[in-house]
Formats: sequence, C-alpha cells, structure tokens
Amino acid sequence: MVAIIDYDAGNIKSVENAVRFLGGAAEVTADRDKILAADHIILPGVGAFRDASERLFSTGLAEEICRLAGEGKPLMGICLGMQLLFEKSYEYGEYEGLGLIPGKVVPMEGVIDPDLKVPQIGWNALHFTGLSHPAFANTKEGEFVYFVHSYYATDCDPYIIATTEYSRELTAAVANGNVCGCQFHPEKSGDVGLRLLDA
Repeated sequence: MVAIIDYDAGNIKSVENAVRFLGGAAEVTADRDKILAADHIILPGVGAFRDASERLFSTGLAEEICRLAGEGKPLMGICLGMQLLFEKSYEYGEYEGLGLIPGKVVPMEGVIDPDLKVPQIGWNALHFTGLSHPAFANTKEGEFVYFVHSYYATDCDPYIIATTEYSRELTAAVANGNVCGCQFHPEKSGDVGLRLLDA
C-alpha cells in the first residue's frame, strides 16, 4: 500500500488517482499506523513552504516521516513535497525543512532570465546527471514532464538525479538513498509520470 501524506497541502487527489490507475493500493492519510504499515510513502503538496512545514512539525508527522525514512522506507516528495525534503527554504523568510536531503530551496527570480515567467508552468525536458535511482529506471533522457514552481533546490549537487533547463539548469529530481523527490508533477506528466510512479 502507498500512503499519501495528508497535511492539507493540496493536489493530493490527483496523486491518489494516478497510483490507483496503475493498479496500486493507495490511501490519503495522516494516521501514523497506516503510514507505518505502508510499503511506500508519497509526500505531495502545492502551496507555501512555511505553512506546509508548520503543519508537518506541529502534528508530529515530520518526526514520523523522518524516522521511517531513516529506517529505509521508500519516500517520494512531489513539488512542494520535494522541497520539504531539504534542510531549509527561503520562501518569504527562512523556514526549516525535514533535512532528509542536504541543500536549500531558493527563489528562481533573480537567477533565471528576467524575460522568462515565474512561476515556471508547463512541460520541460529532463536531463540526467548520471546518478541513478530505482524510481527513474524507466524514465529516459529528454522526456518531458510538467512543472509548476517558483522556487528550486540548490547546494545539493551530490543528490541531483535530473535537471531541467529554464534559461539555466535547475534541479528537477533528487535522491538520497531511499528518499527521492521530483520538482515536477509525475501525476500530471502523462505516460512518463505514470512510468515513474510505477517503478
């Protein structure tokens, strides 16, 4: 069973639908016993880092997620969920993340070409760095996936699986052992995303 962490951060239903479309059992939950019993954990999310981080820490879910990840349970973060895997974010301040992957989350504005729109919304190609992770075993160089984001992860080079070009190379996917994250939305990325979720 796949436990999809429910912490009021939006975009959860589409992740659940994608997992079930693939024939997997999925449950949206904040119940610790169900999360513990799950074979895989997905941390989805759309919204503000500060609010999401506060909810995870105030409910005790942050501690539980970190404990299970430390025990080797497969964990995937999606979009905001990926950003929460890092040590901190500088989204309208400085806020603590889960610290499961070294690095930080910073604004794209001021880094990318000023003629490009922020947030980045739309399809963009993946470019692999040479690092591997089982979740990306069926994903190919140059395949397009769907992004919606205004912030990106940096200072995390040893953990970057894939980048995407938006006037400069931005982090698209990361991994640290059993923990991985996608800045893009696999549940909205058609066949490419389904293959990733099914790996």
